[in-house]
Parts: sequence; C-alpha cells; structure tokens
Amino acid sequence: MKIKITILIAVLFFGIQAKAQVESVKRDTLKEVVITTNRIDLPFKDNSRTLNVITSEVIKNSAATNVAELLQQVAGVDIRRRGTAGSQADLYIRGGGFDQTLLLIDGIKMDDAQTGHHTLNAALPIEVIERIEIIKGPAARIFGQNAFTGAINIVTKKNLENTVSANVETGSFGQFNGSVTVGKEFENSSFIFHAGALTSDGYRDNSDYNNYNYFLKGVFNKKNQPIEMIATFFDKKFGAENFYTTNPTFHEYEETQSSLIGVSTTFKTGNFKIKPRVYWKSGQDIFLLRRDDPSFYRNLHMTHKIGFETNSSYTSNLGITGFGIDIAKVSISSNNLGDRNRTMANLFLEHRFKLANDKLDITPGVAVTYFSDFKFHAFPGLDVGYQLSENLKAYGNIGYTYRIPTYTDLYYKDPATVGNENLEPEEAFAQEIGFKYTKSNFSSTVALFNRDSDNLIDYTRTSTNQNVFTATNITKVNTQGFEFDASYNFKIKEFDQTLAMGYTFLEDDILNQNKDLSRYSLNTLKHHFTTRFTSKIFKNVSQNIIYKHAERTIGTSYNVWDASVIIDVKKVSFTITANNIFDADYIESGFVPMPPSSVLFGFRYSF
Repeated sequence: MKIKITILIAVLFFGIQAKAQVESVKRDTLKEVVITTNRIDLPFKDNSRTLNVITSEVIKNSAATNVAELLQQVAGVDIRRRGTAGSQADLYIRGGGFDQTLLLIDGIKMDDAQTGHHTLNAALPIEVIERIEIIKGPAARIFGQNAFTGAINIVTKKNLENTVSANVETGSFGQFNGSVTVGKEFENSSFIFHAGALTSDGYRDNSDYNNYNYFLKGVFNKKNQPIEMIATFFDKKFGAENFYTTNPTFHEYEETQSSLIGVSTTFKTGNFKIKPRVYWKSGQDIFLLRRDDPSFYRNLHMTHKIGFETNSSYTSNLGITGFGIDIAKVSISSNNLGDRNRTMANLFLEHRFKLANDKLDITPGVAVTYFSDFKFHAFPGLDVGYQLSENLKAYGNIGYTYRIPTYTDLYYKDPATVGNENLEPEEAFAQEIGFKYTKSNFSSTVALFNRDSDNLIDYTRTSTNQNVFTATNITKVNTQGFEFDASYNFKIKEFDQTLAMGYTFLEDDILNQNKDLSRYSLNTLKHHFTTRFTSKIFKNVSQNIIYKHAERTIGTSYNVWDASVIIDVKKVSFTITANNIFDADYIESGFVPMPPSSVLFGFRYSF
C-alpha cells in the first residue's frame, strides 16, 4: 500500500510544480480525426453527434492493460467487470442493457448471436489500436441492429514500419503479462503481428485466468489496388466464482474463444467511393457450474457469422450521399439453445446536405432490415448541426433504434430461467441536443438526451412465490440524461500536459413494472464522473492519474484512483501502474467484488 500511495504522491508532485511556466499547446490530433462510419466519414469537429475518441497517445499513456480499462475512463460508458484483465466484462452506453451496444473492429460488426456478455471478448490488444471511436446515442440507421444505445469502433493501426517491441509486466495476484508486436514494411505490402498473454493466480478464490490473444493485419498490392486483411484469435480461460449465482457449492468456470477474419478494399473514382468487405466471425463458450465436475452442469455454445457488405459514398454539389448493403448468415450449435440459424440483410441510405454557406448540415437517413425470424423493420433518423462560429457548433439528432433478441433470450433454459421464442425486437425513439467546442488546445461537449424504450426484454415471474423467471417483452423505460466532456492541453516548460474530465447524469423511469417480479431491475450509473491528468515534467518521465466516481441507482457509490509512471530510456520503457490505490470496496456487476489495491511493474523494449 505504501508503494502505491508513493506513486500517487510522486505523480501529483511532478504535476503541480509551481516554478513551471504554463503555456497553451496546440494539438490538432482530435480536431482532425476522421470518424469512420463506413459511408460518410467526417472529421470530429464536423460531426453532428456526441462522440468520444481515445487516441493512440492517450492509450500509450494510460494506466490500462486492456480495452475494458480504457473505456472505464470515459463518462457515460459503463463497463461492469466480473474480474480483471477483461476476462468477462459487460458494455453499456448511457444505461440500457449489455446486449444494446454494438462493438465494431475496423467497421466490422462484432455482435454475438448467443449473448451480449461476449461483446468485449472480441476487443483487441491495446498495442495494435490506433484509436477508439465512441458514438453515443441511437446508431441503428448508421450501423444496423444492436446499436441501440450507441456503438464503439476500434480502429487498428495502419502500419508500424519496421519495428519489433516486447512488453513484460508482473505484479500483484501473481499477474504476469507478456507480448510481442512486430511491424514489417515491404515494397508492395506491410504486416502487423501481435501475440500476447495475460495470466494471474487471481485476487480471490477461483478468480485465476489465462488469456491469450493473437492479431495479424496485412496490406497487399499497395502500389495498385490495396487489399487489407485482418485476422484475430482470442482464447480465455478463467475462474468464474459467483458470476451468475451465489450458491456456495458451485465453483463456476468458463472458457471462451473469439475469432475474426476480414478482407476489404476501397475503390475511388472521382467523387465516388465504394468499399466492399467479406468477413467471418466465430465464437465458442464453455461454462461449467462446478469447475471440478463437468458432468454436473455444462453448457457448450458455438456461433458463426459470415457476411458480405459494401458501403459507398458519392460527393456532389448537393452534398454527400451514402448507401450500403450488409448481408450475413448467423448460426449457433448449442447443447442448451439448440441448433439455430438466421439470415440478416441491412440496407442503408443517408444524405448530408450543406446549407446556409455551409454552416448548416442536415443528414436524414434510414436503415431497412430483414431477419429471417423477425421479418422487415425500418429505422429512420436525422442529424442536424449548425456552425455558430469557427470553433462552436450546435447539434441535435433524433432516431429510432432496435435490438433483436439473442438466442439466449429466445431459447435458454435452466431450473430458474426460461427463454421465450415469441419475443419481439426491442425498440426505442431517442432525441439529443448538444453543443461542441473544438479548438487546437481545448475541446468540450455538452449534451442533453432522452430515450423512450418499448418492448424491452426482462425476465419476470408471476408472483414472489415462484422461482422461475421467463423472458418477456414487458418493460417500458424512459431514460433522460445530461453529459459533459472537456479536454485541455497545455505546456509546463516545453513539456505537454493534458487534463481531461467527463460527467454523465442518468435518470431511468421504469414504467408499469413490479420490481419484486423482475430479475433485471436497472442499476445504471446515475452519476458518473471521470478525470485524467497526464503530465510530463522531465524529458523521459511521464505520469498519469485517473479518478473515477460512480453512483448507481440502487444506492451504491464508490471512488477509484489509478496512477502510472512511465520512464523512457532510449529504446527501453519502465512502467509502474497502481490500481485502486486507496483500496475501495465495490462491485460493478452481480455478486463479484472487484480487486483490492494492486501494483504492476512493466518493461518495454523496442528493437
């Protein structure tokens, strides 16, 4: 504990040196980032939606070892972990449920037909990530189904030139992390390869894990028509004590695998751009209720998704027109959910008008979807923005959004839970207004939002005397909220400093629901405050402090402090990361207490 407090004090000391002369520093990194939405790509400052971008610089200087820890530093993004190292974590944006946020890898939709519990199983190692784009609010007309409360797109690095880097970390709870990342440039092609392992003995009984990740990206035929290929494989094995039950005789265990292969290219002719892509995604989940007795209760699920999509845009005097089609075949083979399959098709159409001397932008759009088991649905939306000055923009958006039930919702069965094959898709109508200020050294966003959700899926029982919960379209929820984000870059002497903070307020009103008969009463982050201070006083030493405050609707609140120090000596970096410095006692999800304070020591070497 003394070591971790010392780290925090050192970080604070270096960050507030009174002798330093403070100057503004210009950074156009965020202002010029182009947000990739598959069809109409716009710079951050021109977008008429609420966005957060985690840049490669922030990732490098963060006190995070995985994507789940990075996302926890963004207000309005609720990551509910059931352990460490991202072994199992659920993803929420602005409340909602864990099935209602869509994850994308370079624009490839990573939705899981079995359950949203597996969403973050596909998250990439942070060493290969260029940036993470967080789109808050309804995004069905942009990305299709499951972008109910928002979407997160992980954008990978384009190249690493000719480099080899190795990373080794060790620390509390028997943690040992190791990885190798290789970048290689050839005359007409380039490659990025990464292999890594995260292991631990666990911070409590049956919380050990062995997680392995592999990543390969290649660009071929660069001189003519470049073809991009991406492949990932993630293998996780972890103790799952109390993940889903408090029965003291159960000692749960889980193994998951996630794979992805995607191939794409981009054709450009004058004002016309088209990007075809083919991809295959698979997942496997093995769950044991008793780790040492697989015969007692064992679930095995294997899912596959193969898809083809093409997205296009055309620029004319009338603006930018975006259109696309996405066709996919999904299947599952499960000893609990059965053998199922569905065909999905999405048609997208949108157009961005620029009016009033290019100060006003209006983007109407619609997504028309077909599911072989849920037929046709249409989800229109509208984004509007007005440039009040060079740096200040007002914006608003409205739209319908939806989520189809997972196979778990439809068919799962155990002694306490029953699915319902007659479920209908969840739907919502959402509205948002906000202001965005973007300057070279300062950016901020303020937004008010409202979401009226219908047909939400809940597991209910007919009376308190019954122990069996059945999936039902019963819940109506009104969600209202306020959000604020700001980031300020400045200099102390000649060194860059960054202070970032965010706050989200959420209010859920569950209509016509008896909470005593419901399994999933909402426990959203009513108040969520985050702040990050990244500083550098000496040429080769940088430090970070991250503070998170969370207050949930069921009355629990907690404060968590993390810190890190990075010392660079030529090609070598030494890192010290302290998590939960003041040993906060808290739970993010279910019945699983989060780890006490811990320290991780790291060594990075670049060849």
